[in-house]
Amino acid sequence: MQKIYFVVVGKIKESFYREAVSEYTKRISRFAKVEIKELPEGASLEAEADDILRAVKGYTVALAVEGEKYSSEKLAKKLQTLTDAGKEITFVIGSSCGLSERVKAAADLTLSLSDRTVPHQLMRVILAEQVYRAFMINAGATYHK
Repeated sequence: MQKIYFVVVGKIKESFYREAVSEYTKRISRFAKVEIKELPEGASLEAEADDILRAVKGYTVALAVEGEKYSSEKLAKKLQTLTDAGKEITFVIGSSCGLSERVKAAADLTLSLSDRTVPHQLMRVILAEQVYRAFMINAGATYHK
């Protein structure tokens, strides 16, 4: 079964965000094993980078506003290609201060899910939903409209 990792910096404080992430990861678990690795916020982006780079596995996707923009269909195709190749996939969300350039440079893909700046806690919900949507597109399900 496909393995998906979400490596995230900081903890979600609001219960409604935690519940939404939990719901989408439960839905994803039908298609892949999901593991969320919460890392502590560091004294600097470089300190966080060390922890992030130790935690990533397989094909690494760093989320950043300046990253490449993928439609839901393009993300689905990318996930299918990686799944077919037997690759583990790690998605990285930085702290409220962003991500170190070192993490972005080490990533296989720097991805943007929005032109807008989104709180990193909300980005976890958005990312989990988009990963679920990608799996549903690949399954030919009607979730994606």
